[in-house]
Amino acid sequence: MTQNTSTNSSSLSSLIPILLGIFIGVLLGGFLPIWGQEVKFLGELFINALLMLVVPLVITSMIASITSLGDISKLKGIGLKTIIFYFITTGIAVILGLVLVNITQPGVAQTDAERVLLRGGEVLTNAEYKVEENEVLLLDTNLRKSFDDRYFVSLIDQDIKGNIIEKAPINSQKIIVSQWENSQGEIVSPLRRGRGINIDLTIAKRIEGKEKSSIKTTIEQVVTDLLPRNLFQSMVENDVLPLIIFSLVFGAILTTLEDGQIVIDFISVLNKAILKIVDLILIFAPIGIGALIAGRLGDAGGFEGFGSEFLSLWKYSSTVILGLILHGFFILTSILYLITSRSPFDYLRKTSPALITAFSTSSSSATIPVTLECAIKNNKVDSKIADFVIPLGATINMDGTALYEAVAAVFIAQIYGIELSLGQLIVIFLTATLAAVGAAGIPEAGLVTMVIVLKAVNIPVEGISLILVIDWFLDRCRTTINVWGDSVGAAVINHLNQENVNSE
Repeated sequence: MTQNTSTNSSSLSSLIPILLGIFIGVLLGGFLPIWGQEVKFLGELFINALLMLVVPLVITSMIASITSLGDISKLKGIGLKTIIFYFITTGIAVILGLVLVNITQPGVAQTDAERVLLRGGEVLTNAEYKVEENEVLLLDTNLRKSFDDRYFVSLIDQDIKGNIIEKAPINSQKIIVSQWENSQGEIVSPLRRGRGINIDLTIAKRIEGKEKSSIKTTIEQVVTDLLPRNLFQSMVENDVLPLIIFSLVFGAILTTLEDGQIVIDFISVLNKAILKIVDLILIFAPIGIGALIAGRLGDAGGFEGFGSEFLSLWKYSSTVILGLILHGFFILTSILYLITSRSPFDYLRKTSPALITAFSTSSSSATIPVTLECAIKNNKVDSKIADFVIPLGATINMDGTALYEAVAAVFIAQIYGIELSLGQLIVIFLTATLAAVGAAGIPEAGLVTMVIVLKAVNIPVEGISLILVIDWFLDRCRTTINVWGDSVGAAVINHLNQENVNSE
């Protein structure tokens, strides 16, 4: 009883300063966005400190976990249960996302003009304009919103278009484009005057060149990357999956060597030292997390800028957030209670420092040190289980990402007026599940895997440009659920292997 009280008091005392840091960060970034941008570097220092420990922590914790099992045959049972659990929960997340997006239908529009508006564009059918080289001047109206280089201008009466290259602010009458092209992609010179303009999405620069990605090539790339040519390059790039494979093999080999105990003892001490450094870094968590939130709100232009971003896609954003809440705090908590009989609220409270860190850093890998700390110290998950399950989960368990990609794919299809068949929905289920598993080993993981899902069912990848407006916020939400899924997985696998743990 005394030990539980001490643990509860410790987790609560560490949570209060973090919540205070978040509160100050929200106020600073929301009301004083310039100051929020100024303190952003403190948050980046915090992320860098955590990322600095990811590689040594993953390697030492995985090796320590494997060697502590003694009998390597136990690894087969733990590993198989972990992978099955992660695949099941990811599949459930995708199904939930598909059901919700088909119920709410956030991208459904009745006309082409409504679809343009849903894509964040503007329809000025009767607007009179004048063209001067690469400039379009509106003569009898103003822009109702601002547009950046994610959009293009279409001169309706001339059937030509040009990509915007310079931000056109709200109420502006001037739009600057790169060059004019006809429907065949040929460069043309427009007539000087005309009537009728559409402003619509173009393909995002951040996804250009990724359209050729496919689930086949991605799986091949992920499998190939399991055995990299240069292990140190994987360390430099924080590519965790190859390091896990190496650590598993290396740890297993150590247990078969007569003089391997010397190395095992050294790695065990090294792991303890790294965890002590984690404790030291977490002292500065309130400052780092608060600065990250202040900086991101500052980048968005404070409360006003963030509010306009959210409102422009409120139905889509709400569908994603509702799905994440239902999956994280109903489905996963139900699984936790039904299998382990643990109190979900108590487990959630003791995991909250990791969830807050995940939200602020938007990185499952950067959160690994904190997730391990919460699982082992706060929730009393056996270190042999946590050291194996959590780093693996941060690499292959992406419930939030998979749910988000399923919702986003159907949403983009809806705003383009594409009706998806049952077969196409099944393809989205398969690709979103598999792509999310392989996401950690791919640069710009979220964008690449989203392109894979869209290409699998022939949905225009241009639609990604629209959701990028709010993606920075939703990315933090889905990362939080990813980390919560890892934490629940640790408790479940710990319970299912309790006999092995107790026998040690």
